[in-house]
Amino acid sequence: MADEAKAKGNAAFAAGRFEEAAQHFSDAVALAPDNHVLYSNRSAAYASLHRYAEALADAERTVALKPDWAKGYSRLGAAHLGLGDHAKAVEAYEKGLALEPSNEALKSGLAQARQAQASPRRPPSGADAIGKVFQGPELWSRIASDPTTRGYLDQPDFMQMLREVQRNPSSLNTYLSDPRMVQVLSLMLNIKFPQQNNGASEPAAQSTPPPPKQQPEAKAREPEPEPEPEPMEIPEEEKERKERKAAAQKEKEAGNAAYKKKDFETAIQHYTKAMELDDEDISYITNRAAVYLEMGKYDECIKDCDKAVERGRELHADFKMIARALTRKGTVLAKLAKSSKDYDVAIETFQKALTEHRNPDTLKKLNDAERAKKELEQQEYYDPKIADEEREKGNEYFKQQKYPEAVKHYTEALRRNPKDPKVYSNRAACYTKLGAMPEGLKDAEKCIELDPTFSKGYTRKGAIQFFMKEYDKALETYQAGLKHDPKNPELLDGVRRCVEQINKASRGELSQEELKERQARAMQDPEIQNILKDPIMQQVLTDLQENPKAAQAHLKNPGVMAKIQKLVSAGIVQMR
Repeated sequence: MADEAKAKGNAAFAAGRFEEAAQHFSDAVALAPDNHVLYSNRSAAYASLHRYAEALADAERTVALKPDWAKGYSRLGAAHLGLGDHAKAVEAYEKGLALEPSNEALKSGLAQARQAQASPRRPPSGADAIGKVFQGPELWSRIASDPTTRGYLDQPDFMQMLREVQRNPSSLNTYLSDPRMVQVLSLMLNIKFPQQNNGASEPAAQSTPPPPKQQPEAKAREPEPEPEPEPMEIPEEEKERKERKAAAQKEKEAGNAAYKKKDFETAIQHYTKAMELDDEDISYITNRAAVYLEMGKYDECIKDCDKAVERGRELHADFKMIARALTRKGTVLAKLAKSSKDYDVAIETFQKALTEHRNPDTLKKLNDAERAKKELEQQEYYDPKIADEEREKGNEYFKQQKYPEAVKHYTEALRRNPKDPKVYSNRAACYTKLGAMPEGLKDAEKCIELDPTFSKGYTRKGAIQFFMKEYDKALETYQAGLKHDPKNPELLDGVRRCVEQINKASRGELSQEELKERQARAMQDPEIQNILKDPIMQQVLTDLQENPKAAQAHLKNPGVMAKIQKLVSAGIVQMR
């Protein structure tokens, strides 16, 4: 591409590699033969190489392609000046200034051309004659090919000196104190100059007559301004596109400000204008959809969201932007579902949004919609009368010891009325008979949660814990139930049986197998694990074995005593 070749040429020019720059600009010209900037840049490269005839041809082509461009006349003037045609140089600079009177480069070039025109011609001085060797086209290739000078091309200060000598050969004397310049001059003249070494000099391998003594010059010639390549001009269409995008962004910012002030109508106007200016950014559409959502104009919001998704896919927009539009649409559909009772379309939209981009906010909205759908289904299914009928059927099957069938009817009863604690209690009893202790325990706890005063919930829970040999926990459950029903015989009997099992452990009356089983079960209990990990309790247990007096002091602490009691009940500690 022409732009790529031009960029390479600019880089080479900036590094002082003018021959390479000219080649890259030539490649760009071959791809874009009507681009005046490319000819201008190549003219600058040729002028830097002192190939002024070629620089003049490119400058004339630049002016022919774009006669109203002042920079072209700057190139033309520089080429004429390099060829020594001062009158034409003055004419070119004046034409450029007629187009752009404030152009400093043209003003400077005109001043130099007039000065050169007014100055009498004089023969070149000795320094000028020697300095001419720096103006040949082979300079750069010879420096680059010689290992002793190649590294100088990467040194900016040396490159600056070399360019100055190219522009003004008489300035060579100024830089001969730099050994690098002497080395390059030696290379170009094929002469080995003597080098200083502690004040003594070695004879040169090859003698040459000394250069003629140089006469002081009345006035050093002003250095010519070095032409610089012009950046590729932006096509008008691209300029207009960028201007539209900038204007659209300003409209969006104005819309955002109005939205924050709750001035929704104004916000819509700004977002709409932004959409008209730039149809390649779907954020303007999603922002307007957000305004419609706030205004309760749900149909308009959905249309904008659909439009944003469609346009976003055409533009291969960021998945996050498309997900945002879908989430906004799902939000509207979820609001409408409260009256339409149809959450499926909202759930589907949120799921699509999550396939584009997994956003926590979208996931939360999906969960809310699914929960709302479930609650709606429960409300529509709710029927206490049918629930009672199903519960009675479950009771009949329970009496017949057909526990799976009983569970089925109890479950249906709970679907019809999920707030009936009796059904949870009955199903917990079924699960106990079936040996499904975790399910039974969960139902018993739900029963207590729905009605903390219902004694059956405590007896069900205590019985399951007792069966699981968690006697300390069962004791706590029975005691909690007695607070609501102090004379309940089932609860009282449960307390008695738990105390009996706990005392059996504390008296060491358990068999070795029972003790190991109880300890293994206890070690899986998070509460027991926390007690054993507690540094204070570890010290207490140590004192119980080694320091009876300290142990007595510990046992006076109710909290410590309660934890020890749990360890005794679990068979971890035995009191003798």
